[in-house]
Amino acid sequence: MPHPNNTIFRPSVLTLTGIPGLESVQFWIGIPFCVMYIIALLGNSLLLVVIKVERSLHEPMYLFLAMLGATDIALSTCILPKMLGIFWFHLPTIYFDACLLQMWLIHTFQCIESGILFAMAMDRYVAICDPLRHASVFTQRLLTQIAVGVTLRAALFVAPCLILIKCRLRLYWTTVVLHSYCEHMAIVKLAAEDIRVNKIYGLFVAFSILGLDIIFITLSYIRIFITVFRLPQKEARLKAFNTCVAHICVFLEFYLLAFFSFFTHRFGFHIPSYIHILLSNLYLLVPPLLNAIVYGVKTKQIRDQVSKILYCNYSLFFYLFTFVSNSLSIKKTRSNYRTEGRGGTSGSQEEKKMQKRQRD
Repeated sequence: MPHPNNTIFRPSVLTLTGIPGLESVQFWIGIPFCVMYIIALLGNSLLLVVIKVERSLHEPMYLFLAMLGATDIALSTCILPKMLGIFWFHLPTIYFDACLLQMWLIHTFQCIESGILFAMAMDRYVAICDPLRHASVFTQRLLTQIAVGVTLRAALFVAPCLILIKCRLRLYWTTVVLHSYCEHMAIVKLAAEDIRVNKIYGLFVAFSILGLDIIFITLSYIRIFITVFRLPQKEARLKAFNTCVAHICVFLEFYLLAFFSFFTHRFGFHIPSYIHILLSNLYLLVPPLLNAIVYGVKTKQIRDQVSKILYCNYSLFFYLFTFVSNSLSIKKTRSNYRTEGRGGTSGSQEEKKMQKRQRD
């Protein structure tokens, strides 16, 4: 079937521009992004190690936190290597199918993270509002079902976005994607065909997953606050609030950045593109960074275990350093003794030769 002029039929390669309007400073922007990624990677990896090693942390709240940390590592890893390739090494091209795969992974992990945050809110709700039933409700079996259900929900809901692009959209005005990673609407806007179905389904996924999750999270915390205010002891109220503060901080920064990025991409036509793309990048990089810091600082059990691991590693390093230093000093001393011994023997031999010459 003939297609309009100046259109491209199913391009095999796309070009990511990075941050339009900030091309001259993209190299410097990549430095803080890389630092954020490294801190997020190390922090979340440390959380995973601590939760796995310490048996006292094998509780629902900490297991959900481990799931969140693994998701954060995967989400930031999906976006940053290619982004730094654009910023630092001028490698903007990406295969069309690889771009779709990156899009599917990014949005899938976003939905998984939203589901885990919802599960964490339900865990806090039962722990505070009905503590006697918490252990019987959040069993190991239920945790496994939640993990599988959250993953399948995200993967199956996001998959049609990929299928609709691949099967419905064949003609494209350009192959230049005005973004630093493969985002759903950034790819859809390239098409020279009717994209209303793609837009509608994208809105459906956003509201059916992120929208419903944040509604239930809000309702659960309203119920938690009502229960906390009814507690007779001030210490109990403070302890309950302290437990919820870290969760509320994570919920706010995740959903505020998510919905701002989502709505500005569709309705914020007056917002400069570089601001939107910068915020989109921060939306994917800041939550993994903050999750590790917030939970590591606010959760006493994790903070104590991290301190213990760091202290043990420091003690081991100091012991090894001392052992190596002592070994080297002993070896050097022995070498000096041998040198002095050889020097003394050769000196006595010379003296004997001189005495013999004098006699002769």
